[in-house]
Amino acid sequence: MNRARVFRSLHHGRVPGDPLVLPGPWDAASARVFEEAGFPALATPSAGVAASLGYADGETPADEMFAAVARIVRAVGVPVSADVEGGYGLPPGELVERLLETGAVGCNLEDSADGELKDPHEHAEWLAEVRAAAGDGLFVNARIDTFLRGVADPARAIERAALYVAAGADCVYPIGAPADVLPLLRAGIQGPLNMVARPGEGPSPAELGALGATRITFGPGLQRRSVQALREIAARIAS
Repeated sequence: MNRARVFRSLHHGRVPGDPLVLPGPWDAASARVFEEAGFPALATPSAGVAASLGYADGETPADEMFAAVARIVRAVGVPVSADVEGGYGLPPGELVERLLETGAVGCNLEDSADGELKDPHEHAEWLAEVRAAAGDGLFVNARIDTFLRGVADPARAIERAALYVAAGADCVYPIGAPADVLPLLRAGIQGPLNMVARPGEGPSPAELGALGATRITFGPGLQRRSVQALREIAARIAS
């Protein structure tokens, strides 16, 4: 069974209001909790994994990130996609090889570095090399960082999305996009569209789906909420 093909199929044929919801495990234990809750697949958040390993977001060494992803994959039976930030400077072939070694079926790849947006044409060429190396073995989620970097015009995100989809990206992720521009993004972007949800804040996953999101991820939000819950437990124990 091609697990990447199974994962890819989960993104298609979805109806408005019923997006694919992918919780973000940060370690093996949290991955098992999400699997036991019935989610059909998972997507690791790089910031959440970094926190679990004692690093700030963006500072996890590549070897430790890949090792953490491999532990998560081994802990569950459902497909797992991995957030590997900007690819750690690895050539596309090596990046794909290391991802496949972990057992991951997909990856999230950013289009900014050191706080600056990458040239979209150069990044599209790099994504095309990742796609060529991976074949159908990885689901590529191309993150679009325009909103994150202060570019509020949705047209800029749509332009980048077109380049990335043409390069072979399976899905695009305009991180930080306001919910009210989601219908515009949906109208201008081909293929699956990833949006982030924040439990207890803003639109629910179903509401984001109704606005046009194909899939929902949570970034490090679930890990941070678990830490807050643990702080509250620790405070009660200590009192």
